[in-house]
Amino acid sequence: MNEWKPVSYPSLSPYLICSNAEEVIAFLEEAFDGVLLRRFNHPDGTLMHAEVRIDDSVVMIGGSATDAVSAPAHVHLYVQDVRSVFARAIKAGASVIQEPARKNEDDDLRGGVKDASGNFWWIATQ
Repeated sequence: MNEWKPVSYPSLSPYLICSNAEEVIAFLEEAFDGVLLRRFNHPDGTLMHAEVRIDDSVVMIGGSATDAVSAPAHVHLYVQDVRSVFARAIKAGASVIQEPARKNEDDDLRGGVKDASGNFWWIATQ
């Protein structure tokens, strides 16, 4: 048991500062079966910090009411069926960056989408 991190959390988690944090959380829940683990709000009710579990990983999200600069991130996610998850991501509001394709010398079938805050999600199945 590791006492230096929460039980069942990975050692490394992406931390996204999102201008549209509520939309990104909803997107992660709908597109990737994300589960909201924790949420902390500012006194005015806006998001300060949230954590969403996707399979064996946790994505941490900060709201835009922070001094930190929001910048788009690129996040890679392996899934069982890239085509169905890609379709769910588009249905959940993402825009297409790249249709799922297998490139030369790559074992992965991979597609890319962009969420409401401009983060890129690379979805792949090997």
